[in-house]
Amino acid sequence: MHIANKKSCINVVKAALVGFAGMVALQAQAADELKVCAGKEELPYSNDKQEGFENEIAKVLGNALNRTVKFVWWSDPRYSVRDFLDKKQCDVLLGLDKGDPRVLNTKVYYKSGYVFVTRKDREIDITSWDHPYLKERNFRIGFLPDSPAKNMALEINRFDDMFDYLVELTDFKSTRNRYVKIDERKLVDDVVSKNLHAAALWGPSVAKYVHESKTPLNMVLIEDNAKRANGSKIPMQYEVVMGVRLGDEALKAELDQAITSSQKEIDAILEREHIPLLPI
Repeated sequence: MHIANKKSCINVVKAALVGFAGMVALQAQAADELKVCAGKEELPYSNDKQEGFENEIAKVLGNALNRTVKFVWWSDPRYSVRDFLDKKQCDVLLGLDKGDPRVLNTKVYYKSGYVFVTRKDREIDITSWDHPYLKERNFRIGFLPDSPAKNMALEINRFDDMFDYLVELTDFKSTRNRYVKIDERKLVDDVVSKNLHAAALWGPSVAKYVHESKTPLNMVLIEDNAKRANGSKIPMQYEVVMGVRLGDEALKAELDQAITSSQKEIDAILEREHIPLLPI
């Protein structure tokens, strides 16, 4: 064989070996990563500065799995499963309701509920949607669109008289077929300013802001006895899981073990956030 041809063959082999080594290195790197899809601007849960409590929990899981956490940021939660998890841009989503059919559910890692937030000095003692205060038209109760609290407002005929407040929250934008981000601190601030008598909100979303308020506030878990007129339940308490891509049983099993071994650390993060926790 001509010397030039021999050199050419050797170079091809070298290039192939380098390419193969690079591929192996990338596969090893991927195996050492836990890609977590998280909200880019979704405090108190997460943001791209990694300041949220879900960012902290993800890092605890990464340590338990001996993997480096890589965050993949979404801006619209409606597409976090379809466009990120299903398309393998990430491996896991935190903060889903138990039973979400779009994903494999990990074991529950915390349970919390909706809360009534009120000013302490107003001495408004409400723990249930059955309280007569909530049926009075001059009692201003704040809630988010597309939430269990909104469903109960409809049931007790309080939706229409709070409608103006609701559209102000959404900046007069319809929430139908679009994501309208609402900063729930706004409702806490409106309780402080007495624009609202009370707000009914998901505890983990507002616990931090209630605790940080310079005006003393009450945050009381709502009793889980809310029902529609037909007798069907409107849950006020939820178990929270992580979501893994359908079919990825191996990662689900790994995460289940990581949750079990890290539960005390996870609880400590949630308690630092002042989130009202219920027994799992």
